[in-house]
Amino acid sequence: MSRLFEPTTLNGMPMANRLIRSATWEGMCDDAGRPGQKLIDCYTALAHGGVGLIVSGYAFVTPTGKQLPGKLGIDNDSLAGDFRLLIDAVHTAGGRLAIQLVHAGGQTNAGRIGQQPLAPSAVAVPQFQEVPAALEPAAIRGLVQAFAAAARRAKAWGADAVQLHGAHGYLINQFLSPLTNRRTDAWGGSLENRCRFLMEVYQAVRAVVGRDFPVLIKLNSMDNIPGGLELEDSIYAAKRLSDAGIDAIEVSSGTPASGAKSPVRKKINKPEREAYHREAAMRIKAAVQCPVALVGGIRSFAIAERTVAEDGLDYVALSRPLIREPGLPRRWMSGDRRPSPCVSCNECFTPGLTEGGIYCVTEKKQREKAQRKANQAKQSA
Repeated sequence: MSRLFEPTTLNGMPMANRLIRSATWEGMCDDAGRPGQKLIDCYTALAHGGVGLIVSGYAFVTPTGKQLPGKLGIDNDSLAGDFRLLIDAVHTAGGRLAIQLVHAGGQTNAGRIGQQPLAPSAVAVPQFQEVPAALEPAAIRGLVQAFAAAARRAKAWGADAVQLHGAHGYLINQFLSPLTNRRTDAWGGSLENRCRFLMEVYQAVRAVVGRDFPVLIKLNSMDNIPGGLELEDSIYAAKRLSDAGIDAIEVSSGTPASGAKSPVRKKINKPEREAYHREAAMRIKAAVQCPVALVGGIRSFAIAERTVAEDGLDYVALSRPLIREPGLPRRWMSGDRRPSPCVSCNECFTPGLTEGGIYCVTEKKQREKAQRKANQAKQSA
């Protein structure tokens, strides 16, 4: 039996295999962040497709943490009924769902949130659309509690786990990075201080969900921008989290300003371009006691299997391939080990902005082309 398809248990949460749907923005919620039928259908397809754990699109913990339109929200109790419908649908389809918690920090804009964005420091950096306001200490403490309140909601509404978004230039990552954190108080300066917000968020979340509820994190190994977070700093943060009891670390890298080394790289068209966070994930794995998941450009069964069978990592996380083909895990399990047909073009995100939800544009074009050919054949007959 393939190691990839072994059942595992993550802090009491059974998982049918070692495949994780990595979080992405779907653009399928209303302005309040309320999930509806389109997102239910998306997650149900993923559950039926056989992935071991679905991590939701990034859910904002306060309105100041919103970023893109149609983004999931988990900032108030009025969303309970809609979340329960979503979570129940995943469970009915045999899936598991973790809710990813995020605050965009400086990676949003006043037009989106109705005020100046908030960040560790008021700095002009390429990943910010405008200069944010530096967070006051009381506001930092308030945001820590906002993450905890969001985690409490997720657990109460039936989610199987939560994941903190500590990557891709969002608020937790902004505190970790010396590029975006220029503070001179308890939350800035030394690496220990830059880790303070992360650890306060984790500890507050753990306090409300308890020891027996899975808490995961998506963590940048590097920011891939000059002056940003480096791997050694990330290893330090990962060790702090592992020692404190985090249940799993998903290793990623990059920010919107990272160019060709962004989190969603293009032209992943050969095996040697896959698994582009592999070495960083293995370095982190060697330093921690908790399970480690690898995300980033995995397209082929052989690379996914190598990740767990040879590299010693615990989970493989996929995002864009599951936009193209939600049933990819089940196909691989059936013995059809052809690679994902995802061509890493990133066109899937455009309809999230223009049509109210992401989907694989390439697959749609191919399907429409085939239909036109079929229609032409009928007319010629």
